[in-house]
Amino acid sequence: MPPTDASTDHTASRKASATAQDTATAQDTATAQDTEETLDLRLPDEFLALLADAGDPTAGETSADEAPADEPEAGDATTDDLLDHLADWGPTTTPAGVLHLRPVRVERDLPLISRWMNDPAVAAFWRLAGPQSVTEGHLRRQLHGDGRSVPCLGLLDGTPMSYWEVYRADLDPLARHYPARPHDTGVHLVIGGVADRGRGLGSALLRALADLVLEKRPSCARVIAEPDLRNAPSVSAFLSAGFRFSTELDLPDKRAALMVRDRALRDLL
Repeated sequence: MPPTDASTDHTASRKASATAQDTATAQDTATAQDTEETLDLRLPDEFLALLADAGDPTAGETSADEAPADEPEAGDATTDDLLDHLADWGPTTTPAGVLHLRPVRVERDLPLISRWMNDPAVAAFWRLAGPQSVTEGHLRRQLHGDGRSVPCLGLLDGTPMSYWEVYRADLDPLARHYPARPHDTGVHLVIGGVADRGRGLGSALLRALADLVLEKRPSCARVIAEPDLRNAPSVSAFLSAGFRFSTELDLPDKRAALMVRDRALRDLL
């Protein structure tokens, strides 16, 4: 482009100025039109949830005092749609009996779950020992979240005997620590009664629950778990339930074993 000549006459300058203004007006109009068209675009809800958590480290956390008085109804799409309506999955048969996951209701289930969490063998890994308010806060953060984690009581032949958390591992902070895939589903388990531990019951229930997840969530290719490496009985139970050991993970609160049950290998393990 040639250098600008400072001696250009005023007429040429006015013409150039008018042309520049017309060009700027046309560009502003085009930009406005582009903006209006962009307003119709909508990011997926799951991606927006991840962005919200990344921007606000306390997002989704509600103290027991701040929690809404009314809990969402079990099966409400707003509470468990991310897990394909877990509340409606129904029972599944295991070698030990019929297992049914029932989403937790704090007023009904808190005393029992808190008692289990105060068992020294459970407290060593879950760190929820203490007054009922400790366990209550842990439950309410899930119940009043976006549905990515659903706490449940496990009923065996109608009797509450275990506590479960079924969660979207790909939407959980855990996903920052392993190569997560879309719709990875995680499980946590506590066998409540001492008499029910150490006799293979956990393995039977874990296998049945993992198969139920894969049946009810066709988009899920893997069920995962991350037990504490020090919890040898738990790691052993997952191995006996058809999970494979994938790797060790350094998580903020523990050194964990990443256990994976693959849909493709479910009939082989």
